[in-house]
Amino acid sequence: MASLCSFVTITGCATEPSTEILIAKATPAVSVQARGETAAVATANADAADDPAIWRNAADPRASLIVGTDKKAGLHVYGLDGADRFFIDAGAVNNVDLRADVAIAGTPGILVAASDRNDLANSQIALFRLDPATAQLAPLGNVASGAGEAYGVCFYRTTAALYAFMVAKDGTINQVELDVAGATPRGRIVRTLKLGTQSEGCVADERTGRLYVAEEDVGLWRFDANPAGSTEATRIAAVDGRNLVADAEGLAIATEGETGGYLIVSSQGDNAYVLYRLEDDSYVGRFRIAPGKVGGVEETDGIELIPGDFGPDYPGGLFVAQDGHNLPKAQNFKLLAWDDIKKAFGLR
Repeated sequence: MASLCSFVTITGCATEPSTEILIAKATPAVSVQARGETAAVATANADAADDPAIWRNAADPRASLIVGTDKKAGLHVYGLDGADRFFIDAGAVNNVDLRADVAIAGTPGILVAASDRNDLANSQIALFRLDPATAQLAPLGNVASGAGEAYGVCFYRTTAALYAFMVAKDGTINQVELDVAGATPRGRIVRTLKLGTQSEGCVADERTGRLYVAEEDVGLWRFDANPAGSTEATRIAAVDGRNLVADAEGLAIATEGETGGYLIVSSQGDNAYVLYRLEDDSYVGRFRIAPGKVGGVEETDGIELIPGDFGPDYPGGLFVAQDGHNLPKAQNFKLLAWDDIKKAFGLR
């Protein structure tokens, strides 16, 4: 999350490395400009906006929706024009993910999961149904997801079941099997994974059965996402102050073909984003979001990326990044075209 020093002056903050120093030491990054932005979240003068999720409307891509967390207050739903279409008071919800075409109480729908940390000792997954016609979120209920403070959350589905990974602040990762077939959602923890320190961002690749998790001050890790798989972690990249600068925060993937595509991680400490190839975990490069049509982006927490048709304004797909500095307004989310990012690296 963004440092408190970003918002107020506190004795002792000067001992922390400045963003300028971190950028100077980091590997150079190419620049990409955002094409749009959302309205600001409801909570002003605070580190409040955190994580986005995207629903792509295949029938009318320009009518797609973005769900974003105000971790002090609840969930916003935005249109691609950035307008705030709906807000639900859900309290302290940190990260969010969504899944379309889920049978919810017998009816296909869009399932939204948020990491609920209203009880700091016991994490929960707050579940909602998103109505694409009205952009409204209807609460379904909460599912217990283990001890600890809820931080990251991401869906993973197999042919047999739907799961949510709950990443607790201390690095504990519980895989929760979800059942939303009835009037009240249910869940059970099927296994537990563990990283050593504070962790948050996660994303799963259902083609390869891999789960990716960011350990903020340590690095980027890969797990077997299947419930019967190994619980051992493989480190993809270290927080080294060059390619990846602490905190390592949000994660997103863009899949291509059977195993290809890209993994993106927010390098929050130097206001950058790092690309890795999914096939072999290899490093591709880094980019920053520079001022242009809308402002630049700093200190990003959550990100999301969905390839595909989002209309002429976002060719190739939609990338959404939380903006930790959106003065004079409260924090918000910036919107980029996936094609713009790929072109910056010379990728097809």
